[in-house]
Amino acid sequence: MINSTNDFTPPKTNHRTRVFALIAFIVLCLSISAFGGAVTATSVNDWYATLEKPFFNPPNWLFAPVWTAIYFMIAFSGWRVWLKRGLKNAKGPFAIYGAQLALNLLWSFLFFGAQSPILGLINIIALLTLIVINTIVFFRLDRLAGVLLLPYVAWVGFACLLNAAIWHLNG
Repeated sequence: MINSTNDFTPPKTNHRTRVFALIAFIVLCLSISAFGGAVTATSVNDWYATLEKPFFNPPNWLFAPVWTAIYFMIAFSGWRVWLKRGLKNAKGPFAIYGAQLALNLLWSFLFFGAQSPILGLINIIALLTLIVINTIVFFRLDRLAGVLLLPYVAWVGFACLLNAAIWHLNG
C-alpha cells in the first residue's frame, strides 16, 4: 500500500533536470491533447454536428480551453510525483498515470474517429475509473498532485454523462 510518508528518498536532481522533467511531462500531455484534437477535428464539424445532444451540452469552443488547462494540471501532477519519488520508486503510480493517458487518447479515436458513442462510452467509463484511482494514488504520494487531478475527474465525469446522453439520444 502506498502512503503519504516518505518511505523513499526523493531522487537527487539539479534544477536543470527538474525543469527538463517538467517540460517532458508538459510535452507528453500536450502531445496527447494534440493527437486527440486532430482525431476529433475529423468529424466534429460534420458527423458530431448532426447528432442530437442533451440540453447540457456545452458549446464546442469550450472544450479546447478546458482540456488545455486540464492537460497542464495532469502534467504538473505527474511532475510533482516524479519529484517526490522518481520513476523508479513510483512504477505502479506511473503505470496508472500512463494507462489513463492512453485511454484518454483512445476515447477520441473511438468516439470521433470510429464515430461510435457506445465504444466511447465503454472507454470513458474505464477512463474515469482509472483517473479516480490515479487521483487517490497520487494524493497519497503528494497531496497537491492528487488535488491537481480533481478537475480532470470532474470534467471526465461530466464528459461521461454527456457521452451516455449522446449515445442514448442517437442509439
